[in-house]
Amino acid sequence: MKLAALFSGGKDSTYSIFLAKKQGHEVNCLLTVFPKSDESHLLHHPNLEWTHLQSQSMQIPQLTIRSESDEINNEIIVLEKILTKAMDEYLIDGIVHGGIKSQFQKEKFENLCDKLNLKLVSPVWNREPLEYMYELISSNFIFLITSVSSGGLDDLWLGKKITKNDVSVLYTLSQKFGFNLNFEGGEAETFVVDCPLFLYPIKINKERKIWDGYRGRFEIVDANLNYNA
Repeated sequence: MKLAALFSGGKDSTYSIFLAKKQGHEVNCLLTVFPKSDESHLLHHPNLEWTHLQSQSMQIPQLTIRSESDEINNEIIVLEKILTKAMDEYLIDGIVHGGIKSQFQKEKFENLCDKLNLKLVSPVWNREPLEYMYELISSNFIFLITSVSSGGLDDLWLGKKITKNDVSVLYTLSQKFGFNLNFEGGEAETFVVDCPLFLYPIKINKERKIWDGYRGRFEIVDANLNYNA
C-alpha cells in the first residue's frame, strides 16, 4: 500500500516507518501536526521543528500543519485536513501509526481512517516493552531523550542517547516507579538522530536543557545533517 506516516521524529513513529517498508509498503509522505502546547493528549510536542532534517535524510517529503487548540476534537479536524491533503497529493491508501498501547489514540485514528476510507497500519502495536526497546537498539536506531516527566527520571536523562545498558537501567526504574518503559504515557519523549532509514545522521550543534526539579526538556537549538559521517 501507499502510506502516509504520522510522524513526530521519535523512536516509535520512525521505527514504524522502518517496519512498514520491510513489510513491503511504500511510505510516500510524513504528516507532522504541531500541537498548540505540550498539554496535548494526542500529539507529540518537543523538537518537532527539527523533523524536517529527518524528512530530508529519509528522502520522504513532509506535510505539516498547526493545531490552534489542544482540544481533542479540534486536533482530529486538523488531522483530517492534513490526511485529505496527503490523499490528494500522494494518493495514499492508509497511514502508519506508531502507537504501542494507547487504545484511546488508536481508536481516534481508526475512526478517522474509516471516515476517509483509509487503512491503519500499526507495526509496533502491543509489542512487549523490554523486547521492543532492545530491538530498537539492535536495529541501529540511535535516539535521545528530549523530555522527562516521571518519578525516577531526572535531568541526567535529558539529551542522553539510549544504549542497551540504559535500557536495563530504565527497565529497573520503570518497575520501581511504575512508568511505561516505552514512554507511551508521555513519561518521556525521544528524537531519532540516526537509523537505517537515514542517508545522513543528524548532528546537534547547540541545545538547551530546562529542568524544574521534577520534569524537564532537552531543546535542540541548532542542528544539521552530517554529510561527512
